[in-house]
Parts: sequence; C-alpha cells; structure tokens
Amino acid sequence: MLLPARAEVARQLRRYRAWERAMLAAPADGTVRAAFEDSGYTLCVLMGKRCAREAADAADLYLRTSLATYLQEQNGRPCRGRVARRGAPAGRRPSRAGR
Repeated sequence: MLLPARAEVARQLRRYRAWERAMLAAPADGTVRAAFEDSGYTLCVLMGKRCAREAADAADLYLRTSLATYLQEQNGRPCRGRVARRGAPAGRRPSRAGR
C-alpha cells in the first residue's frame, strides 16, 4: 500500500481546515464553497477515502500515529508479519519439484 508523504498530508489537511472555517463563516459564498469542495476532494484522493470527513479523520489519524498503528486501524485487524503468496495457503510454499 502506498501512502502519501506526511508533510503533504499535513499541508492538505491545514488547507481543508482553513477552507472549512471560511465555509462556515460565509456559507453563501460560491467561491469559498468551490475552494472548500476542491480541498475536500484533494484530501479524499490523497487518503483514499470517498468522503471528505472520512479523509480528514484518516489524515488526522495518519499524522498522529505510527505507520503500523495507522495501517492496523484502517484495516480493522492486526497487521501480519508474513504475507501469503497468491494461490498458496499461508505457511506453505508451492512445490518446486520438477523445475
């Protein structure tokens, strides 16, 4: 899994929060709304989420935890140290007989 640079996540999250505050201050301003939605979309793409709120929460978690903790929380299960090969049961290797 590729993850974005922490500095870029922090920059985009600050941008999103700033536009969020501006949006709350002037909800009828079309320019502010467009910039807010654009910043939310960018954060969604960066964090791999479908909703700007989820992306902001994921970015916040990513910035305040270690990489292993972030991945564990995103997957909802503990990370395994060993990854099984495709088509082979975990812990077994395919036979190399006849090769």
